Amino acid sequence: MAEFHLLSPAGFRASGVYAGIKSKQAPDVGLLIADEPASAAAVFTTNRVFAAPVKVGRAHVKSGKLRGVVVNAGNANACTGKQGERDALRMCALAAKVAGARPEQILPSSTGIIGHLLPMEKLERGILDAGQYLGSSREHALLFADAILTTDLKRKSAAVQFKVGRERVTLAGVCKGSGMIGPRMSLEGAVDLGLKPRASQRAATNLRAGRTSGTRAKHATMLAYLTTDAQVAAPVLRKLLAGATEGSFNAVTVDDHMSTNDTACLLASGASGVAIARGAALKSFGDALDEVCRALAYQIAADGEGATKVVAITVRRAKSQQIAQTIARAIANSPLVKCAMHGNDPNWGRIVSAAGLAGVPFDPDRAMLKLQGTAVFRAGRPLSFDAARASKSLAAPQVDVDLDCNSGAASATVWTCDLSKEYITINADYHT
Repeated sequence: MAEFHLLSPAGFRASGVYAGIKSKQAPDVGLLIADEPASAAAVFTTNRVFAAPVKVGRAHVKSGKLRGVVVNAGNANACTGKQGERDALRMCALAAKVAGARPEQILPSSTGIIGHLLPMEKLERGILDAGQYLGSSREHALLFADAILTTDLKRKSAAVQFKVGRERVTLAGVCKGSGMIGPRMSLEGAVDLGLKPRASQRAATNLRAGRTSGTRAKHATMLAYLTTDAQVAAPVLRKLLAGATEGSFNAVTVDDHMSTNDTACLLASGASGVAIARGAALKSFGDALDEVCRALAYQIAADGEGATKVVAITVRRAKSQQIAQTIARAIANSPLVKCAMHGNDPNWGRIVSAAGLAGVPFDPDRAMLKLQGTAVFRAGRPLSFDAARASKSLAAPQVDVDLDCNSGAASATVWTCDLSKEYITINADYHT
């Protein structure tokens, strides 16, 4: 079977070029262009300090139609005042010229250091150059995926293909993120379709993460771009993307530091001719979107700054979804828990106490905790277990922390990574 990628869905072209914004010679300007106006939805950071491209992007996506995305890495264009807004709009105008579109049909994104004006001469040249190299091959998809990276060591992508009746629909995405990761993205004005949050935990098929060359740059944020050739109305896309985000991008944390630039955008070209509106088709599309977003979020945790392992925290049988998610996030964000995971230390007391400090109902006398399948705590008391064996089990690429609250029916999973000395080194040297 052919390997799917961001441009496998029909109706899209992309490119990535080096414009000299990054300190290392690697793509730092990317274009993702739809051949025709595409239905669009996007979610953005809820940080009160948000970057100029976020402000412009929120305005441009309101119409529900976009022709594409323009993105640069190496400079966040955040805390740059009115000049930053003018520069973000200039990015859109140049990308629109390349695409034969209107500026308001382009969504801009930036990632990199905060508080520096964009080097517009380089960026303008880069956008025009990127326009000369647009294509729909796997190589073009990889160049775009590379152009959004900052502190990432790996590019991140996922894709699925599924049937609606006798027709095939493809949905794909790429993302970036390694540090400054604690997204809480949202949108406004989503139409209520009566859809329930999804609980699917399937890993995306055709998932690929390729290691990139070079050393780390100096900043990170979370950006994701998704494409599909399905025909989906913008209100439906908004609802589905908001739901998928809650169980994926908003459920990953490296340092719980919400970026000024976090953005996820979904474009539907309609080129397959398959309409997604209700019933089984809507469910299949929603499941596929959840699958791709979860796979991308997982890859962010796996590539966290200084990470040596993914830590998956699942809280079960809580009184509500919000309680389950709050407890899981409290455990995931505990520096003590993350350090214990790095040292392969089955220190269950740190995990239980983190659950207790989350500020939501939690009764330790009803709870049970398992590490890598080994029960270590139940009903308010420690259980006898082989500490050496448990420690050995923690030296794995993924560690599963399972907390059963025994108080309800809700569950949630949050992905994080361990906290290593390398994380401190990367961020201590971040600016100077």
